[in-house]
Amino acid sequence: MGKVGILMGSDSDLPIMKKAADMLEKFGVDYEMTIISAHRMPDIFVDYASKAEERGVEVIIAGAGGAAHLPGMCAALYDLPVIGIPIHTKSLGGVDSLYSIVQMPSGIPVATVSIDGAANAAILAARILAVSDRELRGRLKAYRQEMKEGVCAKAEKLDKLGYEEYIRQM
Repeated sequence: MGKVGILMGSDSDLPIMKKAADMLEKFGVDYEMTIISAHRMPDIFVDYASKAEERGVEVIIAGAGGAAHLPGMCAALYDLPVIGIPIHTKSLGGVDSLYSIVQMPSGIPVATVSIDGAANAAILAARILAVSDRELRGRLKAYRQEMKEGVCAKAEKLDKLGYEEYIRQM
């Protein structure tokens, strides 16, 4: 199985991007994680993105706030899938990041998840890798079943307790 590259433009993004790492660990997917800036260190960034495939990276997850060029620049240099995570910003709440990532020019696609949606980015990366990995596909199916059972348990508890008592116990 290939590995996933997790990139962020700043260490302030780490609490969000850790959610991607945690989810990949849950599925047994190898990853590498680094802080890299397309703007502040373009030479190092170009080297990373252009050599990622040689290192066995099959999907890149890139989180970025504000102008959010990191995912798009990865997609411009890297031929395999890139998943962008718009990071919440103080000034515009992450909508600026979302628009920057989702509005890529034709021919340079970036799959985009929700603002701060690192867990979903990791699940999407795992699904991409699972196309050629039946064991990983099985772990993804088991995870979906776990989610279903969790919601069913909550519904059963609500039915048993009623909404007022359920809320008190939350």
